[in-house]
Amino acid sequence: MTDNIRPALYQAKYEAVLANKINDSINETVTIAGKCCESGDILIKDIKLPNICSGDILAVMSTGAYGFSMANNYNKNLRPAVVFVKDGEAKIVSKRQTYEELVSSEI
Repeated sequence: MTDNIRPALYQAKYEAVLANKINDSINETVTIAGKCCESGDILIKDIKLPNICSGDILAVMSTGAYGFSMANNYNKNLRPAVVFVKDGEAKIVSKRQTYEELVSSEI
């Protein structure tokens, strides 16, 4: 919900891959959820992926131009980084928000 509210608002559909396991066998059906404690914080339900482990890189395809602008700090969650990938090369185009930045305007 904080990184991409579109699925909760109007059931936007996405595909995802484990970028570091792109050639591995698909053997799990999982639900990809966000970090909020809300029942609507589901990004993709019942997607088939390789075995998922801590540290894997989940790439959600074609989230759209509004994904980052709709990101928010609900529950004091940080806004995510934005990474563009072209011809196999990744480039950070917007840094992940820090906790210092999150509270910088508070008195």
